[in-house]
Amino acid sequence: MISTLTHCDFHFPGQLSHYRGKVREVYELENDLLVMVATDRLSAFDVVMPKGIPYKGQILNQIATQMMAATEDIVPNWLTVTPDPNVAIGRRCVPFKVEMVIRGYLSGHAAREYKAGRRSLCGVTLPEGMIENDAFPTPIITPATKAEEGHDEDISREAIIAQGIVSEADYLQLEEYTRALFQRGTEIAQSRDLILVDTKYEFGKTAQGEIVLIDEIHTPDSSRYFYAEGYTERQAKGTPQKQLSKEFVRQWLISNGFQGLEGQEVPYMSDAYITSVSERYIELYENITGKSFVKADTTDIAQRIEDNVLGYLGGL
Repeated sequence: MISTLTHCDFHFPGQLSHYRGKVREVYELENDLLVMVATDRLSAFDVVMPKGIPYKGQILNQIATQMMAATEDIVPNWLTVTPDPNVAIGRRCVPFKVEMVIRGYLSGHAAREYKAGRRSLCGVTLPEGMIENDAFPTPIITPATKAEEGHDEDISREAIIAQGIVSEADYLQLEEYTRALFQRGTEIAQSRDLILVDTKYEFGKTAQGEIVLIDEIHTPDSSRYFYAEGYTERQAKGTPQKQLSKEFVRQWLISNGFQGLEGQEVPYMSDAYITSVSERYIELYENITGKSFVKADTTDIAQRIEDNVLGYLGGL
């Protein structure tokens, strides 16, 4: 198996703190700098899987970097530079404690809720008579609280404002940015013969009070894509859509009796399965970006990252 990066514990000059997320390692430095390392960890149902996926961190970081560049004219973002295939460096922000989830189609979590008979999601009324993977008349925003550990939870716009999680003025700006980003993401996907089904965006506020886009954007971990070709025919026949997203991992886990519920154990992932997931992520990268994937040197990923970050910081 190719080596993977599942853990890192760097000590950069001027480092103030180190936060470990489900997939990313975040280092706060002096002068409002943030170093974000995308590891090869795989998270599903808010549970980190026991094995890393080769090249996954590089893929997520490079897709996010390209998508940030493709949307910076409509929404400001935190990113300054990517000195390593797995690393993004930018402005430190105070994150809003909500994820802005936007859905153009009845898929994934929304479809599971709908199938269970619920017709309201995060305070949004869902139309009757839909089948899984149908398009909504207009995209809907279904926010979620950001959990430090465990599962994120659905929440309505009204509850976010009433509980003071986000001010009304800021929340309305988040909604406006979310819709603009989703429209741009939809256009980018269409140019690749894909459908952007749903996605999530995260935002923060800089020291200067500016709301900016943070974290990843339009990656297969944060988004669901369908192939556009054959979508209509598959819907008419009631057959599953051909997907480009992490949903294939979730479905494999569900078929093996795991949905992140208490008492459930993560099923064994063989080396062959891990390799197949890595190959699928590379396929995702190439389809989403329209570019060939160039594998970075994985001889010693942690040392490579440290050298590249130190090289950048030394030049400031």
